[in-house]
Formats: sequence, C-alpha cells, structure tokens
Amino acid sequence: MMRNVRKRTCLFAILLLMLTVSVQAARVDTVWVDSPSMKKKVEVIYVVPDKAMGQNSQACPVVYLLHGYGGNAGTWIDIKPELGKIADEKGMIFACPDGKNSWHWDSPKHEDVRYETFISSELVNYTDSHYATRADRKGRAITGLSMGGHGALWNALRHKDVFGAAGSTSGGVDIRPFPKNWEMSVQLGEYESNKALWDAHTVVNQLDSITNGDLALIIDCGEKDFFLEVNKDLHKRLLERGIDHDFITRPGIHDGRYWNNSIDYQILFFEKYFNR
Repeated sequence: MMRNVRKRTCLFAILLLMLTVSVQAARVDTVWVDSPSMKKKVEVIYVVPDKAMGQNSQACPVVYLLHGYGGNAGTWIDIKPELGKIADEKGMIFACPDGKNSWHWDSPKHEDVRYETFISSELVNYTDSHYATRADRKGRAITGLSMGGHGALWNALRHKDVFGAAGSTSGGVDIRPFPKNWEMSVQLGEYESNKALWDAHTVVNQLDSITNGDLALIIDCGEKDFFLEVNKDLHKRLLERGIDHDFITRPGIHDGRYWNNSIDYQILFFEKYFNR
C-alpha cells in the first residue's frame, strides 16, 4: 500500500515538474519567411519567451542576431544553447535569419541578393505581424558576429528608423584590408576594379549617416582577433565624431568560445536600452 502511495506521489511530482518546465520554457520556431525582393523564402529561427506566447502574451523587444561567413540560421543557437533560458529571463525575442554568405548587403552585382532589404524591412515586418513584439525602433536591436557584425552595423546605420540599438562582436567593420577573403568580391566585384563600390559598402564609411544619440552602439573584439585593428579604427572614428558607444576588447580569438561569452554583454547592453 505504502509503495503504491509513493509511486503515485512520485508520478505526481514528475508531472508537476514537467508542467512547470513546459509553462516556463521558451519556444524555438523554425520558419521560412517570404522575401518578395529576392523571390524566395529565407530560413529564420526564432527563440520566443514564454511571456510572448498565449492569450495573455506581452509585447517583447526583439534582438536580431546575424551569423558570420559560412554560417546559417542555426549558428547562434549552436554557439549559445542557453538562448531559450535567456529569452525567458530577459523577456526578449531572438530572431536569427539565414543570410548565406551575402555580407547582409543588397548586392550591386546581383539583383537576387537583397539581404539588407530582407533584414531591415521584410523580416522586421514579418516578425511584428507574427509575434508579440514592441513594434518600433525602441524595441529592436541588431547585432552579429564577424560578417554578421558588419551586417548588423550596416543595417542599423542605414536604417536607424527601424533599429534603435546595434552591436558587433568581432565584426569585419572595414572590408577593404581583406579583398581576397570570404567571397566579398562575389557581391561587389574584384576590389582593384571596383574600389568605389568597396568604399561605399564598408561600415566605417557609413558613420556620416548618424549623429550622437541616433543609435545605442556596442562594439567588441578579441585581443588576438584578425579584425582587432579595424575595430579599433572604428572606435577612433566614432570618438572623432563625438558618437557615444561602448567599445570593449578582451582576451580571445575569432571563435565560438569568444562569442559565447561576448553575446552575454551585448544582451545586457540591449536590455538596458530597452528598459530606459
């Protein structure tokens, strides 16, 4: 008799625990978002907190996370498996689009590569129409790693009406010192014969589009990262223009271990922005 009581008590405890976990757990959605500009669907992974779901959902801010060269929509989930827990703790939605190796530009060489349009317009519109979001710039941030760091700043600087905060971790914020790398020439043409396009498509040459206070900015890079010097140069240019920003260097190289750590500080920065 006592054994049966213990079994029932144990089963009840397990069911209660499962119910608690299911109520509190963030949801991971993999969706294919239509891109009229590219005439195709783009894979996007969303990490949605519990508070943004159900009949009593609350509007949550969105952080758009862009991957690096060779990555995909699942890159950030792989690097930071705790994103679901963070989404619940912070009350944030994370949106991770697949940008291929596009550098998140609208390519001047290929009419079917329109990832800037996708990110800053089509994806934002889809997110706001399908999830409980704070649907204005004060509820949106964008960041990314490596190629995605460049892409995040590129999109934010050019669309400050869409994004209120932006970041870059280990970002390729000046592409010109690396003309033979990472398929940038596929989107822009060879550097030697297309220098004007390369100048026009690098983040450090977009700073004249903002004044102090237009964007909340956070930029970081590892001390042994091959992008360190271009990030230091970006920091210098922002200082020269009197544009407030957080700039951090810390021990690390260009790898997942660094980004697993650095994204925590960027999320904290965005949380403070969303709550101000």
